[in-house]
This record gives sequence, structure tokens and C-alpha cells, in this order.
Amino acid sequence: MRPEPPGPPAGVVRAALVRAEDAPGPTLVVRLDQLPVGALALGAELARLRHALSGTEYADLRKIALYGPGGPGRDLDYRFVQALPDGGFDFRAGCGHSLLAAVVADGPRSGPVTVRAVTTGDTVLCEPYGDAYTLSFLKAPTAPGTLPTGRPVDVLSGVPVSLVRYGNPYVFVDARHLPEADDENEDEGEGEDEGEGEDEDALRDRLLALRSEAARLLGYAPRSALPKIAAFTAGPEGLSVRALTVGGWHPRLALTGAAALAAAGALDGTVVPAPTGPVRTPGGTVTVSAGADRVRVHHKRAQVLGSLELPWRIHATA
Repeated sequence: MRPEPPGPPAGVVRAALVRAEDAPGPTLVVRLDQLPVGALALGAELARLRHALSGTEYADLRKIALYGPGGPGRDLDYRFVQALPDGGFDFRAGCGHSLLAAVVADGPRSGPVTVRAVTTGDTVLCEPYGDAYTLSFLKAPTAPGTLPTGRPVDVLSGVPVSLVRYGNPYVFVDARHLPEADDENEDEGEGEDEGEGEDEDALRDRLLALRSEAARLLGYAPRSALPKIAAFTAGPEGLSVRALTVGGWHPRLALTGAAALAAAGALDGTVVPAPTGPVRTPGGTVTVSAGADRVRVHHKRAQVLGSLELPWRIHATA
């Protein structure tokens, strides 16, 4: 870790704002040694931290990363917290872009950084190549638990899907099994943009319904951010993916989603074909590769936007 900077005033925490490319928004990154003694970084304390951001350009910030020195065999330990639209928090999800944000916030390094994602139990090797990183999830795609139901295909509401737990639990569905574009708008003379918007709404609603059913099957609460869900199409040019994130469509594909997609493609019998080239998304391409003992996500970048000093009030539990 880089040398510790001078500490902020008592009751104030210094945090970095880091934006990973392809992420839907920035991450608030806090070093654990910046927290007041006795801080737990649980819901009540984080709610006050989030309240301190109200009225700023980061009022809608949805991602918080907490990190510190790692134990034996790793450089950093990292914990992710997903801020939810209803004001609550999800402490069970992972976020690869926020993990990279913590690595970048910790300062430049000349060599690889090994990070343990405390929330999910994953170990991720971050290797710098110029101004970009390759992130390797150090777990075989065939490891026990990658298929949480033990089946490569499950059927939800008549739709075949693959449920995969790798980085995050994901639901993958072939878009051919979802509602097709509605041609009635053209027949009625409505504008093309309006028709496309309605098609996107229908696709989103169908994916949310499948996600909700998968959540019940996997034991997640209805308000949880998990499982994630993505629809794909396979064609001569490779895979194209649309994915949902908390609050709407993901601009590309979550880093953990890219890892889970590659892991699913490496397993026999899933609905996901193995990616043979860059995966196309609405915001650009994502490059993944799968090996016998790991999955790699390539060409990832993140940038420090600045820093904030925020009040931190310890929540008394006694």
C-alpha cells in the first residue's frame, strides 16, 4: 500500500472517488484505516455517509468499496457495499469494477496486485499492462458451486436459463426465448423511437420477472441486488449481451458479469456458448477468456476523479 497520508480531522473520513470505465457510475473508496476506532461500516453508518452526499453531484452514488491490507498471500482485502434505490444496502453482492477502483485508489504499482473480495470469497489477481489491467478470478469454472442448483439449465416460467455463481450469481438467458419486438407500433404509424422504447421496457420487465423467480429459487430477498441477469444473442459475429444493474440497464456489462459469462461458456450444457472473441454490448466490447483454473477479464481501466472528506458518525450498538 502507498504511504499513509495525513489523517483528516476527528469524525471525518477521507474517501476517493474512482470511476472504472464501463461502470454505470463512480465508486466511493474508503481505506479501513481512515475509519474512526469502533466503526463497523454497516447500514446505519453508511446511511449517514450517503446522506452527507445529498445535495452534491454524487447524491445518487450506488457503490462503496472498503479496503485494507490483505492477509497472507494477498495484497489487499476488499469489501463491497451496494447502495439500493430505496435507501438500504446490500452486503452480499460483489463488484469487479469497484474492486479495480480500490486497487487504483491505493496508488500506482509496478506489478500485480492480489485482492481478496471478502463479500464473495473470490481471489482476484489484477495485473497492470500499460494503463489497463487484466483481472483474473482465481477459481476454476468447474469448481463446486459454480452451478448453484447443480444443473447447467433450469427452466423459469417456461424459459431455459443457466444460473451461474462466479464473481456474482447470474441468470443468463438466450434472447430468442424472450418477447420479440412488437410490430404493432409500425402498423399504427407510431414513431420508431417510441416503439424501441416500448420494446426495451418489455425486455426489461421480462428480465426482472425472471430475476425475481431466480432470487426465490436461490434464497435471496426480493429487495436484494442478487442475482444479476443478462440476455445474450449468439451470431456469426459472436456474442451480444444486454444486462441489468441496480436501477436500470448496464451501459456495458459488469466485470463480474463478464467473468460469469466466460465461466458459463466454459461449462458443458449451459445455455451460454463459449465466447470466441470480444463480447458486444451497447456501450462497446468486453474481452474475456477462460482457462482451466481461472477466468480473465481484459483491458479494464479506472481513474481517480478526486477525493472527499465526509463526516462519519459511529453507530452505537450497546
